[in-house]
Amino acid sequence: MRIGILGGGQLGRMLALAGYPLGLSFRFLDPSPEACAGQVGELVVRDFLDEEALRRFAEGLELVTYEFENVPVEAVRFLAGRLPIYPPPQALAVAQDRLREKAFMQSLGVPTPPFHPVETLEDLKVGLEATGLPALLKTRRGGYDGKNQILIRREEEAERAFWALGGRGLLLEGYVAFDREVALLSVRGQGGEVVFYPLVENRHQGGILRLSLAPAPGVSEALQRKAEDYARRALMALDYTGVLALEFFQVGEELLFNEMAPRVHNSGHWTLEGAETSQFENHLRALLGLPLGSTAPRGYSAMVNLIGLRPDFGEVLRLKGAHLHWYGKAVRPGRKVGHITLRQDRWEGLEEALPRLVALAQVPVGP
Repeated sequence: MRIGILGGGQLGRMLALAGYPLGLSFRFLDPSPEACAGQVGELVVRDFLDEEALRRFAEGLELVTYEFENVPVEAVRFLAGRLPIYPPPQALAVAQDRLREKAFMQSLGVPTPPFHPVETLEDLKVGLEATGLPALLKTRRGGYDGKNQILIRREEEAERAFWALGGRGLLLEGYVAFDREVALLSVRGQGGEVVFYPLVENRHQGGILRLSLAPAPGVSEALQRKAEDYARRALMALDYTGVLALEFFQVGEELLFNEMAPRVHNSGHWTLEGAETSQFENHLRALLGLPLGSTAPRGYSAMVNLIGLRPDFGEVLRLKGAHLHWYGKAVRPGRKVGHITLRQDRWEGLEEALPRLVALAQVPVGP
């Protein structure tokens, strides 16, 4: 059985590696001939909007999924008229527009930071009066890993930020003094079965995820249930199939929705060694209508991204409980080229080994 994946990055690569034990094979579509998923499956190098390429790509496939949320919705809808594609196109359309995303979650009764659409300088002025300062001005589309957004601290910075981001199609968000950032991964199967992974604590630098702790320390049962309730609302509203990641700001025992990703997610990489069933396998199980696997954690895990550096593999593997994932990508500044998962049976063991792990990955100290 052959599965098609739009996008050929490391998420597609890990999906393929999880799928081969299930007897699956994979074909990827990506504009780059250097896409790292091509090392583990057939790679079709064409533009996502090339309809002839999409037709050829679809031949002989059982179904299609995607591994990043900036795939053109037009390509997904084109393929949806020919074979099953999961998650559904409407989920991708919502996730690609920050304004639509926030409005969608608010319509489900999920709290968000204050926000205001910005198309003109007058809109920005009105928005700043509503949100107060500081505030984040973002493009509605195309941003990831902290890109395409500017923090406005003083009123005189507003107009410069407006023009720096293109002067239209923007979103202003009130700044949240959060305690920490957390993420929930949920999975919904074709038959409506839903499972949840435990909340994960995420630490970022420059908008890029650097460290995940799983399960997030100090999470109450009530907070986990609240996150699961919010995710379930989104899954049902979208008639969703596959893995859905929701990112939140935690403020006390409250959760404010930040972003969603309709795909397997960086904050779920720990599940490869740290959960009974990885997010990648569960995504494939969901698409194929197979029973979903247990999401129970196997002890305690930390995941660090390798950003623009190649560590000493020997030093990494000398660390007890460490597992190295190298994506086979050229090392460039700011580029995710791999990750390390550290798994321990006890939280105390993870705490003891964590300084060595973050040193190997050159993760900045502190939250």
